[in-house]
Amino acid sequence: MLEVDDLRVTFRGAEGDIRAVDGISLSIWENETLALVGESGCGKSVASLALARLVTGAGHSIHGSVRLGVHDVLGMPERDLRRLRGSMISYVFQDATSALNPVQTVGSQIAESIRLHRQVPDVTAEVIRLMKRVGLPEAETRHGDYPHQFSGGMQQRVMMAMALACHPKVLVADEPTTALDVTIQAQIFRLLRQLRGELRMAVLLITHNLGLVAENADRVHVMYAGRLMETGTTTDVLRRSRHPYTKGLLRAVPRLAGTAGRMTGIRGNVPHPARLPSGCRFHPRCDLADARCRTEEPEMQTIAEGHGVRCHYWKQVE
Repeated sequence: MLEVDDLRVTFRGAEGDIRAVDGISLSIWENETLALVGESGCGKSVASLALARLVTGAGHSIHGSVRLGVHDVLGMPERDLRRLRGSMISYVFQDATSALNPVQTVGSQIAESIRLHRQVPDVTAEVIRLMKRVGLPEAETRHGDYPHQFSGGMQQRVMMAMALACHPKVLVADEPTTALDVTIQAQIFRLLRQLRGELRMAVLLITHNLGLVAENADRVHVMYAGRLMETGTTTDVLRRSRHPYTKGLLRAVPRLAGTAGRMTGIRGNVPHPARLPSGCRFHPRCDLADARCRTEEPEMQTIAEGHGVRCHYWKQVE
């Protein structure tokens, strides 16, 4: 459904070119969920926006290859690309309160996508059907309500109805349960899994919540400072991880069982994309780093079928 090769997104800044995304490659198949994980500032959201050329900002450039089915996204005219947005690829953004227009009813916002991409005899009836499909109660009357009249969880369901209105082949879910309590999170992801199976969608899940990844993703790509550091199945990456950064993320996850104690964080911060360190980008925060790490950037190595790691010393990671 989606194939990305050597995607690079660069912004022109006062300190020179800023490489927000620097050569990532990925693919997602029908009825599959791929999770892209990492700390805030790693480039996950910029990479996801670049898939439909939605990146904004003066002086930015996108290079590489993005293919949606048979379509070359980066090479097609803007007019043709508008037909793909919503019908071929849709987004569920992380803050529904900000993403929804506060002065338009939720029904009119869902209807907009339908009118742009589909021919249906009764748009209002289709809006009501979509609202029911994502679990919104009293859809017959509430399609005329405004976003502020819905709870956070219901607003996120409205966003999902908008995203699914034109039966997209690829759904990008960028932190879709931010600020929602765990009960509502579980409901949203249960609904997402159900709809993925019904529509045979490919889902790109952007998150830093490894618990959600373990429950919902088929494969995982770990991103740091614009690069992919580890890739593989969910089992490989979460249970047999071989990159120090992945291990650090896992150690920072709170646990409800086992020996009580302080969580172990990763020292330091994600580097500014305009001031990336030489060599391995993770070396200033890595306990295994040595002179080689500070001068030589590692290549992505295949250490098992479908499992890749960008680290000189992955064999030493337990």
